[in-house]
Amino acid sequence: MLLSRFELDEPGTTAAACELLARHGEDATVYAGGTELLLAMKHRVLRYTRLVNIKRIPGLDAIVRRDGMLVIGALATHHAIERSAEVRAAVPVLAQVARDVGNVRVRVAGTLGGNLCFAEPHADPPTVLAALGAEVRLTGPGGARVVAADDFVLGAYDTARTPDEILTAVAVPIPGPATAVAYRRLAFLDRPTVAVASLLERGAGDRLARVRIVVGAVGLRPQRAPSVESTLTGLGAVEALAALPAAARRAAEQVAVIPDAQGSEDYKRHLVAVHVERAVRAALESGGSPR
Repeated sequence: MLLSRFELDEPGTTAAACELLARHGEDATVYAGGTELLLAMKHRVLRYTRLVNIKRIPGLDAIVRRDGMLVIGALATHHAIERSAEVRAAVPVLAQVARDVGNVRVRVAGTLGGNLCFAEPHADPPTVLAALGAEVRLTGPGGARVVAADDFVLGAYDTARTPDEILTAVAVPIPGPATAVAYRRLAFLDRPTVAVASLLERGAGDRLARVRIVVGAVGLRPQRAPSVESTLTGLGAVEALAALPAAARRAAEQVAVIPDAQGSEDYKRHLVAVHVERAVRAALESGGSPR
């Protein structure tokens, strides 16, 4: 099946790209890596007569540390993130996640911004970025704004980005020495059936002062697991390990689960309990070093 005919614009600035998107409305969309978009257009799932190629806009592929944040440009590919010395030093779990995205072809061409904006429910990055407390930076005709990664993906293929905005970067707080991060997943045909990211920050008396647990791939969007977070907060490592199995089972009962070709609802709930426990245990056993 061939792609339908479309026009390709190649603006040199974010302002020009946003103007094109605003002018052409529903007929246009952003083109970056194209790994998801072109396939969807080829199969007539999406129909656009104009693509706005943002790959000529300078700086959108940069990966830099700034003010305690790791700032990853929207055009940074998964392969570049996996190989980046900055990423491996500051937030190693992001390199791990990038390594597991799709296949080699997808990692070389696909971009972090494109992955987030496409919002495929079985994508890896949204889950770990939500756990890390990342922020998504957007630019549109009205100026720049920031959306928490927690709130960016609204549902399947639906995000907080408006049609005339461009995602320019993702800013991730760099975990301190008392913070550990872990990501665990079970994948089927390059996409996770279940994914869980955990962030644990130790405070006074080596007790857990901050806990963030995010479950992805089983529903329409990444979901926090408040029952696990509230149960573990304030506990020491030994107490947390003892309380973890019951908390993980409660999380599995509470998350929204959509049965699909990758598994039934009961099967996915079982996987949630298993992987919540594995992700939290991995973070607890890392001794406070982010990984």
